[in-house]
Amino acid sequence: MVRMAEGAGPTGLEIRLHGLVQGVGFRPTVWRLASRLGLTGSVENCGEGVRIRAFGSSEALARFRAELLAALPPLARIARIEEQPLYEEAVPQEFRIEPSASGTLAPFVLPDLATCPECRREVFSPGRRRYLYPFTSCTRCGPRFSIVHRLPYDRERTSLAAFAPCPACLGEYRNPVDRRFHAQTIACPECGPKVWLVPEGTKNFSPLARAVELLHQGKILAVKGLGGFQLLADATCEETVTALRQRKRRPHKPLALMARDLKIVHRYCVINSEEEQALSSPAAPIVLLAAKDQSLPQAIAPGLDLLGFVLPYTPLHHLLLAEFETPLVFTSGNASGDPLCADNSEAVERLSAIADGFLVHDYAIVHPCDDSVVRFMAGEMRVLRRGRGMAPAPIPLPPGFEESQGILALGGELKSSFALIAQGQLVLSQYLGDLEQVASFARYQKELRAYLELFAFTPRCLAVDLHPEYLSTKLGRQWAEERGIKLVAVQHHHAHLGAVLAEHGHPRDGGPVLGVILDGLGYGADGAFWGGELLYGDYRSYRRLAHLKFTPLLGGTKAMREPWRNLAAQLWQAKIPLAAFPPLAAKPLALVRKLLESGLGSPLTSSCGRLFDAVAAAVGVCFESQTYEGQAAAELESLAWRSDDEKAYSLAIVPGDPWQLDPAAMWPKLLTDLERGVPKETIARRFHLGLARAWSELISHLARKLDCATVALSGGVFQNRLLLEAMTDALIRLELSVWISVRVPMNDGGLAVGQAVIAAAQEG
Repeated sequence: MVRMAEGAGPTGLEIRLHGLVQGVGFRPTVWRLASRLGLTGSVENCGEGVRIRAFGSSEALARFRAELLAALPPLARIARIEEQPLYEEAVPQEFRIEPSASGTLAPFVLPDLATCPECRREVFSPGRRRYLYPFTSCTRCGPRFSIVHRLPYDRERTSLAAFAPCPACLGEYRNPVDRRFHAQTIACPECGPKVWLVPEGTKNFSPLARAVELLHQGKILAVKGLGGFQLLADATCEETVTALRQRKRRPHKPLALMARDLKIVHRYCVINSEEEQALSSPAAPIVLLAAKDQSLPQAIAPGLDLLGFVLPYTPLHHLLLAEFETPLVFTSGNASGDPLCADNSEAVERLSAIADGFLVHDYAIVHPCDDSVVRFMAGEMRVLRRGRGMAPAPIPLPPGFEESQGILALGGELKSSFALIAQGQLVLSQYLGDLEQVASFARYQKELRAYLELFAFTPRCLAVDLHPEYLSTKLGRQWAEERGIKLVAVQHHHAHLGAVLAEHGHPRDGGPVLGVILDGLGYGADGAFWGGELLYGDYRSYRRLAHLKFTPLLGGTKAMREPWRNLAAQLWQAKIPLAAFPPLAAKPLALVRKLLESGLGSPLTSSCGRLFDAVAAAVGVCFESQTYEGQAAAELESLAWRSDDEKAYSLAIVPGDPWQLDPAAMWPKLLTDLERGVPKETIARRFHLGLARAWSELISHLARKLDCATVALSGGVFQNRLLLEAMTDALIRLELSVWISVRVPMNDGGLAVGQAVIAAAQEG
């Protein structure tokens, strides 16, 4: 920070603030403070953040500096402050908000913000200008990232540029005491966007009233929201929910719910204070909550004791939900596997076989964003999907990365996202779906190009997953070759570890820690498929200390969809006759044994996810198939929560280099419990506790041996709250520090963060 020179006679002070300072009412706040203190000068958005030029007495300038940070808008986040004295001969006569300047762009764009209480009251206040207006917003709420074309953030650089403010809105925009002073999204019924129904509704109804009537009639409605289209329907009508599942081709994956207020959510779920706070926050994510009973149709979340609730986060949603005393289904506007619809004509074309009507509006969504998803686990609200309301807020980088620039990480294949590093900050994109879907990969590439343009970002180093067949990896190799850019391939589980280290502020040269990474699978350094790993590493390198014992992936990718295959492989490896387990008797066991013995089409894997599939199949959960990733594991966890049994199955700890955890020892006891009629809920819980205990014992031994007191936990399997908390509690009792991601998804949605910091560290 540059301090004012003493005795040099400066006439003013320039302050540059970097961070989330655009689109939050920052410039009006500065104007009010400067005017109150009698200062002259200016404040403007620039590519680097906000620049303030203030002139006045030394006493007034000192007070301005002292009070500035305390006066910041609630949503502002300061990453860095720079100051320098000014020696102007002609001092300005007033303090002004200047038009935004151009310059070197920094990656700071505010996420979309849920409707603030003031705007909500205004929407429901008869006689107010914006009474029942569905696009009411101010400097504290409304669209941000989803509408911006270019930086700096000003109306003419957003999709709202097509709507010129009327005289009344201009008056508010120019009034320093109004909360819409310099609100870039300012609009009203006279001049702002409009909403209408497709097909056109009855003339006696407004579009919103007709939409509400359709929902009451059990119809399915596609609604254009903040980041894209959602499908809404009456969640209490089993016939409607079943029809939605059939049309959307989503047989089992849980459906999210939207409720008018917290009182209604409390009727259906057990909620703690942290979950309440998350539901009511400006990010307004979907929050996974423990269901109280089965008063809603089983088709909402088949086999699960969790419900995903979100509160209305736009005036449009508030108006739709106002009359509903029960929840509405609130799911993404797409057919299963397709990317989110964001354009009116695209939605009508792609969703006409699903929705009975469309409630649309006439401003463009520039950056489609699925809703964010969080869950309270191990004492924190943890992000499982980072989308609307969270992306692309920057993630501070740890000490040692201040000079990092030009790193672009392309993420993985499932739950894809990408990340870029510029000016000591990391930007993680929104969730972009599974790249194995053609339409999702096209959306991923389109959004990647948009980010590079938005942030004026030119990559000089590309980081990709080690898996040679990931589409993101192939794209990175193509770009590196075409553009002459350095390419860094990062091992999948090392990237998971790197993401946790970065979020916890572990310095670039902070030394290695232990990392337990449990997931479905990732390409290993030896060419095998890993998924149950204990690493010891930092950003630059790692050692593989231990892993789950390798098991054949019977039938290759088929084993990811058919859990019985993983059960057969586990029993075969435990030397238990497959025919001894009656549900397997109907399978072609001779062929199965041949594939297992030869390895033909059955590569080895240490996947913890596939072990969960095997146990689920053993207790009759998703035995034949699962229709979405992690279904068997999620239903197995729900079973386990219904038991309070404290016994645990044993897994063998096998010394070596690397060490191994062998589940074979567990299977005889588990099968005996099944034969004796032990409840499947008890069996599920004993498996969870046994797995947690085995890993904790192994970690304890190696932590003492290496004199390492920190353990990072990551990977999609740790979205299982029971396993995560059982391991966390055990490790804390062993006096180890446990690091778990909070803002970065622990699943593959956070891979790009780890790839980016690892590439940046290896450069140095």
